Amino acid sequence: MLPRALAFDVFGTVVDWRSGITRASADFLSRIGRSDVDAAAFADDWRSCYQPAMAVVRDGERPFAILDVLHRETLEATLGNLGIKIDAVDPALLDDWTRAWHRLDPWPDVVEGLKRLRTQFPVVTLSNGNIALVLDLARHGSVVWDAILGAEVTRKYKPSREAYLDTAKILDVAPSELCLVAAHHSDLAAARGAGLLTAYVDRPLERGGAPAPDAHQRQDWNWKANSFTNLADQLGC
Repeated sequence: MLPRALAFDVFGTVVDWRSGITRASADFLSRIGRSDVDAAAFADDWRSCYQPAMAVVRDGERPFAILDVLHRETLEATLGNLGIKIDAVDPALLDDWTRAWHRLDPWPDVVEGLKRLRTQFPVVTLSNGNIALVLDLARHGSVVWDAILGAEVTRKYKPSREAYLDTAKILDVAPSELCLVAAHHSDLAAARGAGLLTAYVDRPLERGGAPAPDAHQRQDWNWKANSFTNLADQLGC
């Protein structure tokens, strides 16, 4: 059965976060006199704080906070782990560094693939990113969405079951009529658990070629593609 709408994970699926954050971090680390730090490792360490920061919100240990806030807090924590005193760093520089997440490039197949997919399906984001962040990414990369949805709209961070179900409700479709498109098996497994259709898009370079940490959650997804254009082929677009 074909879906009535497609909902897309963003970080890693639509945009290449690691390359962008590595480039930005190399620049900012140099500006604070720490060009000795491996920028790619720094990007990985910063990203590793992502799920734990959201888990605190998911578990109700703190009020809902948008991803921009969590990115700033985890940036400071990552710098602190290097022995860098945050009070000695210009706050404007930290703000700009945090906003590197707003300036990530899409994978090469994304713009054309989404253009084709939109000819038959509404395409929306189902991201943990806040609206301003994902809007900036869309404009930066010339990525066209029918709607930007996600944690700020549902006030739930994936992989909470409600994040998927509330998105289907917003779109006025049954969960079984909504397909999550993602490069992460853990995200797809949670979506399937909520009753959604699933489409896996392989992004082998998301972590610089390192193995995916959620490979053990791989399943026989409804669709499996190596690009958005390949997914469009499979869905008849």
